[in-house]
Amino acid sequence: ITASKPEKTLMSPNKRTGGRNNKGRMTVRHIGGGHKKQYRIIDFKRDKYDNPGEIISIEYDPNRSSFIALVKYTDGEKRYIIAQTGLKIGQKVTSGIKNVSPDLGNAMPLSIIPLGTIISCMELVPGKGANISRSAGSFAQLMAREDKYATVKLPSGETRLILSKCFATIGAVSNSDHQLVVSGKAG
Repeated sequence: ITASKPEKTLMSPNKRTGGRNNKGRMTVRHIGGGHKKQYRIIDFKRDKYDNPGEIISIEYDPNRSSFIALVKYTDGEKRYIIAQTGLKIGQKVTSGIKNVSPDLGNAMPLSIIPLGTIISCMELVPGKGANISRSAGSFAQLMAREDKYATVKLPSGETRLILSKCFATIGAVSNSDHQLVVSGKAG
């Protein structure tokens, strides 16, 4: 973890009900308490094509099991992405359909990813955004391609046909289960 304060422009309030309905009555028991937390807006679509970005920081996100990375693009825009294992500060990441190398953290369609590659943050519907293997330590593997479909082995062990136009990110999602040392304190 390299930053203690999150990017304020990429945060929104995360309202909780405490198990109460619109009349203020308890409708679900055992909900409530815990620490207040703000939602970090994550770029699951990775739709800034052919615009390289640099990783500024890798941060803790209280709303998910994995770490997130803050990316600053060449036009000055900042976005959070799910951090893959091995991402480093200063590393360049990009997403696109053409002229994108299959390097760690890059997002591209399944049609141009080399076979056997470990992938994560994968779409099921083109353009919808990542919704498969987003949790800490999870990954899928691209097994084969035929016609307009790609065969992908999912984290559950299931093999599934997914449209080749769907985007995926190279690398496995970072695992936040291990002990971290931040400024001398174990966390």
